Amino acid sequence: MSEVSTLSLSEDKIRFLEVIAGYENRKVTEIFDELASEYIERHRETLELLRIPDFLKECKEGFAEIKAGGGKIFI
Repeated sequence: MSEVSTLSLSEDKIRFLEVIAGYENRKVTEIFDELASEYIERHRETLELLRIPDFLKECKEGFAEIKAGGGKIFI
C-alpha cells in the first residue's frame, strides 16, 4: 500500500535532487524511499532498546549519577 505525503523543501534542494535523479536515471521518489529506509535502519537498534522496560529511565539515572561525580568502575 502506498501513501501520499507532502514534503516541504526549498526549490534549490528540489532542483538538485531532480538533477541527481536524472543523472542516475531514477525518480526522485525512489531517492526519498532509499533515504527513508536508510534512516529507519540507522534508528532500528535505538527503537529496539527503547522497548526494554525502564531502559530510558536507567539511562537518565546513569547520566545524572555521572554528572554528580559518581559512577561505576568496570574492570
